[in-house]
Amino acid sequence: MLKEVAQWMKDSGIKQWEFLLRGGDDEEIKQAVSNNVTYIIIKDKEIIATFTLSSKQSEWDNHIFGEDRLSNSLYLHRLAITPKFMKKGIGKSILHWILENINTDKELIKLDCVANNTKLNDFYKNNGFELIGIKDGHSKFQVCIK
Repeated sequence: MLKEVAQWMKDSGIKQWEFLLRGGDDEEIKQAVSNNVTYIIIKDKEIIATFTLSSKQSEWDNHIFGEDRLSNSLYLHRLAITPKFMKKGIGKSILHWILENINTDKELIKLDCVANNTKLNDFYKNNGFELIGIKDGHSKFQVCIK
């Protein structure tokens, strides 16, 4: 499903996730599934969306946000909706569900996205995430969950 979304992005001229088409993150994705931190959304027996929400910093998280010495954050990765179900409010519903239903002692949810993808940056801003900086062409967002 993630590769389907990555291909759609490439075909749509969106410079994001092309590394997934080359097998990038395959091992990290498998590990996230094994660790039960990847969620899928199913409608009529079809996977329509997914996201990963982990309390463990990946190497990428550490690079973008710095070491989480307080260990007070969850990290949101690979929020994706299949093209057929895009623009139906599913992404907003997922973010709302996360904020309302995740049982955690953590204080923040952090995520990053490509800084030049204005539409995606606006999506996160419009859904309560605060832009806290940019590093290596990636916007850094966070939202307080306590």
